[in-house]
Amino acid sequence: MLDVLAERQLPVERLVLLASTRSVGRTMRWRGGTCEVAAPTPELFRTVDYALFSAGAERSREWAPIAAEAGAVVIDNSSAWRTDPDVPLVVPEVNAAAIADRPKGIIANPNCSTIQVVIALKPFLEAAGLRRVIYTTFQSVSGAGEAGRETLRSEQKGDQPRQSPFSRPIYGNAVPQIGDFDEEGWTGEETKMRHETRKILSLPRLQVAATCVRVPVEVSHAVQVTIETERDLSRAQAEEALRAEPGLLFASDAVEFPTPRDAAGKDEVFVGRLRADPDLPRTFHLWVVADNLRKGAATNAIQILEALLRESAVGSGV
Repeated sequence: MLDVLAERQLPVERLVLLASTRSVGRTMRWRGGTCEVAAPTPELFRTVDYALFSAGAERSREWAPIAAEAGAVVIDNSSAWRTDPDVPLVVPEVNAAAIADRPKGIIANPNCSTIQVVIALKPFLEAAGLRRVIYTTFQSVSGAGEAGRETLRSEQKGDQPRQSPFSRPIYGNAVPQIGDFDEEGWTGEETKMRHETRKILSLPRLQVAATCVRVPVEVSHAVQVTIETERDLSRAQAEEALRAEPGLLFASDAVEFPTPRDAAGKDEVFVGRLRADPDLPRTFHLWVVADNLRKGAATNAIQILEALLRESAVGSGV
């Protein structure tokens, strides 16, 4: 988040870094200077306008209401508030207007895989409506945090990882489980993608199903998406709509499809392998790739902040 905040040159007058007590006193470099980490207090939140949270759901549930009550607008990167009807779930390219309605003073950053796919779905929604969406994800180990990357590296070297976040070995493998299973056999990640897609697109009855798979890739998630539209749409029209979508880079040449390596370190969502189904009417298949640490988390949060700053400028007449 700090890297993206600096890269996008936001007009930050004062930066406050907050973390758990074990990190208090540490310093981090930012924009050529150093910032010292402090512990969160209600008083500190009264001194800032915007608070970026990325400390897990438990800490967000504890501190986000305190920060909002102190007057800060909270942008939360955890899963804590995503399903709350009073908290907007925002991908700026798709539903930036939703940030204006935030009765709790909190804005939620969606799940990393959901962020990239809704950007690819938006052109289809606007051009022909959406009836059904099916996802199969191929999610990198960094989606499980630094422990995921350390586990993959340990297994690559033939070592036993100290504590793996995965239910099976990940090196040379594909694990169709991200999160716990419910009584119907769906994982937490699959349920998140279903609910979040509906909420972001304001389509509460949209038919959505996902199969989420962890793969031995360090950074960037890939998703195969099947889309059924409500109205007729040609492949050429779909391609034109994808090309016009902000934040999306479309590869029209079939052999130039994007891969996780292509997306790593970048902020755009990459789309390729667009196909009209030969048997099913109004059905398309496409391949969507994005850096889960940047667009799937940090960059999307900073883009929400940019949207808030624009809102503030308009409200103040600037």
